[in-house]
Amino acid sequence: MNTKLHAICDSQGRPIDLFVTAGQVSDYIGARALLGSLPNVKWLLGDRGYDADWFREALQEKGILTCSPWSPRL
Repeated sequence: MNTKLHAICDSQGRPIDLFVTAGQVSDYIGARALLGSLPNVKWLLGDRGYDADWFREALQEKGILTCSPWSPRL
């Protein structure tokens, strides 16, 4: 059995909020759990595991741009 650690970090890489899931659980669970904890920021750095329409729309509603493999090209 393994686990995944989902984290919100500041611009220096220091953790602000953490959420642990079982390894086989979708990353969407961690994204949904931490969405309300996102600070007021301009950018979010993410990976492919968080690529979901609902997540991109939620970030857009908060005015957060993304820097990730699934980001639209500016």
